[in-house]
Amino acid sequence: MGWLRQARFAMYRWEDYVPLVGVLKRYERTDFKHDVVAGCVVGMVTIPQAVAYALLAGMPPASGLYACLFPMLIYAIFGSAKQLVVGPVAVAALLVVASVSMHAEQYSDAYVGITTIVCMETAILLWLLRGLRMGGLVNLLSHPVITGFVNAAVILIIITQLPALTGLVSVRGVDSPLMMLLEIGNNLTRTDFWTTVFGAISLLFLGLFRPLCARLLSETDHPITRIGPMVLAAVAIIAVAVAPDNTITTIGAVPQGLPVLSWPPLDLKLWLALLPPAAIIAVVTYIESYSIGTSLAARHKSRIDPNQELIALGAANFGAALCSAYPVAGSFSRSGVNVSAGAKTPIACVVCAVVVAFVLLFLTDLFVYLPQVVLAAIVIVSVFGLIDLKSSRKHWALHKEDSLTEFVTFAAVLVLGVEVGLVCGVAASIAFFIRHSSRPNITQVGRLGDSEQFRSIKRYPVTTTSGVLALRVDENIYFANANQIETKVIKRVVLRKSTRHLLLVCSSVNMVDATGLMMLHRLNQHLANAGVTLSLSDIKGPLMQKLEATDLENYLSGSIFFTADVAMQALAASSE
Repeated sequence: MGWLRQARFAMYRWEDYVPLVGVLKRYERTDFKHDVVAGCVVGMVTIPQAVAYALLAGMPPASGLYACLFPMLIYAIFGSAKQLVVGPVAVAALLVVASVSMHAEQYSDAYVGITTIVCMETAILLWLLRGLRMGGLVNLLSHPVITGFVNAAVILIIITQLPALTGLVSVRGVDSPLMMLLEIGNNLTRTDFWTTVFGAISLLFLGLFRPLCARLLSETDHPITRIGPMVLAAVAIIAVAVAPDNTITTIGAVPQGLPVLSWPPLDLKLWLALLPPAAIIAVVTYIESYSIGTSLAARHKSRIDPNQELIALGAANFGAALCSAYPVAGSFSRSGVNVSAGAKTPIACVVCAVVVAFVLLFLTDLFVYLPQVVLAAIVIVSVFGLIDLKSSRKHWALHKEDSLTEFVTFAAVLVLGVEVGLVCGVAASIAFFIRHSSRPNITQVGRLGDSEQFRSIKRYPVTTTSGVLALRVDENIYFANANQIETKVIKRVVLRKSTRHLLLVCSSVNMVDATGLMMLHRLNQHLANAGVTLSLSDIKGPLMQKLEATDLENYLSGSIFFTADVAMQALAASSE
């Protein structure tokens, strides 16, 4: 029976690290029907989007399909989010083209090789975050930073698709999207008429397809309402095949067959140069994927494991690197289709990967007739839904510094580029945080009635003791605000001349660093010279353990009390 217990223990551990094992243990026959339908629907949505995002990333069209194959299968095995669909996304594509274009010409073999390095580094960095338990670093990208970044990225993506939408081949080599917009304005008379007409019709079709289908089906979230891109691509292929003598540019031949696995180029100088953009891509893809997965899990009253997501996304990007693809992340649109189509488990993603593999094996000849203008329209409509103006209004109403952070990020991404812009947004967010915490709120408190509660004297009818000044520090005490706290506290004591005892209520203090500790020693000495004792209260357990190692209590002219109530009783008695 010992071997049976070991086998059960092994299965338990496998289920911990390979969530698909647990899914298969509880898999039911009825789930398979739902997963097959959802996988086929997601596949029809994924194929045109994947090709379009590949062109956006400067990659060959086949790379977009490769990014939907092994990465999707790998995530289905290791991911903890049951309905999350991992694959090519617009934001990652934009980050790739911004970081790799300076090293090689787009769509070239060298460009593909360099992109696989970015994939591999992204995977390694995600695993490193998991191994060092540093997933909290992604919190540096606050919601305002992400909102500003995504909104600016959408504008940049739309600008990059305008040449394909209008047939302006002459401006596609312009690196800066803003310069590209200027070039388009200067060359409006050189647009291709039929390409522009085809693009306008494509945008109109995609814009009306979903609401019209929703009205006909009397269901706004029916899976059929999401297959507009596939329908448009199929109609466009037929139209170009029937009338081959036109000026509309197509994507050309796509290699038939599954990708050949290969290792990224081993060039140390190139790996080091690509490490910063890979770090940005790793953080952005994780935040994007984790946010989508969390929202989907909340709908089904389940949860996802953030640490497991780091492993799964790292493995998915590792697979993308081996099959000549580009960095992948969770897709909001395709995940939404997966849920609305009735997906129950990650088996739906496996079915979707099978659909992509079938297209690669048997239907690649059809891509010869697929117009680039259609893919540009698909990208524009897909990313347009990512614009988030509601959050911008909320940020302004809730905390105006968040709006400033969002604006800084938005403007920097547009002017300086996606990588520098994102770093500027993070820097602005940190600067505002330090600015806020460096001006801590020092509140005088008093006893609320006959209770043991102490509240602000400005907001509540409280009672105070003439000889005791009780101040609550509403911030951590560290290098950025230690001097400010010292100055404010001394000023309060000087203004209240009857003070014989100063009590610092530390209920809001979670951390005191070395600078803060030195400030307390200095404050204690200044007060002692003025005949005022310094006492502390409401220090939390973990902080108290650290302070005990510093012998702070031995240096204080007063005492450290458990609560403000105990402190006020003792200090009031000694001041009489």
